[in-house]
Amino acid sequence: MNSIDRFLSDEQDPKAVEKVIGKLNDLLTTGEEILYLAVQKKPAVNLLPDSIAISNKRIFYCEPGNLGLTMNFKDISWKSIKEVSFKEEFFGSKFICVPQHGENIVTEFIPKVQARKLHQAANQQLEEYKELLRQQKLEENRAGSINLTPQPFPDVKPFEEIAAPEPIQIAEVVEEQEDETTLKLRKLKTLYDKHLITQQEYETKKAAILDSL
Repeated sequence: MNSIDRFLSDEQDPKAVEKVIGKLNDLLTTGEEILYLAVQKKPAVNLLPDSIAISNKRIFYCEPGNLGLTMNFKDISWKSIKEVSFKEEFFGSKFICVPQHGENIVTEFIPKVQARKLHQAANQQLEEYKELLRQQKLEENRAGSINLTPQPFPDVKPFEEIAAPEPIQIAEVVEEQEDETTLKLRKLKTLYDKHLITQQEYETKKAAILDSL
């Protein structure tokens, strides 16, 4: 059982706290605990105040019914909450819970000190939940990247199996006969140009060389 003493530090209504905590203890799940409790304080008659409790898993809205004979509890988990805020007014403060979907949940006449601490506790739990989600996402991304196995490109052989292209064979055209004939003709022409042989001898030798082809 939770002791109610720690929920009376900011002038909460002792009777309301005792009744709410007694009921909430039956609703808590394993590992869940109440962190803060704020009790509504209306400017006029305050016989049946509403209460808001913050646990490490959710926000409880506690509303008395049947002239205080019963308690109606509504809760919203941190994963369903977008943000929380409060607005100070002349008579206490409004505590505002903005869900991911649907209309805002507004509770009026929360004493200012309690509203600030309620907001602080709720905001801290909401940030812790968001951080937990971030860490889980990082872990999932890290696990996903580790499990990614590189796939080989289709129709591509490993490097060592790719055959090197055959070197292009440049045919060496050796025309020895033509080279020798050309050389003889050039020498013959040189002799003729130097007037070492007559034109008739030049023509005769030239014809003989060409005939030998």
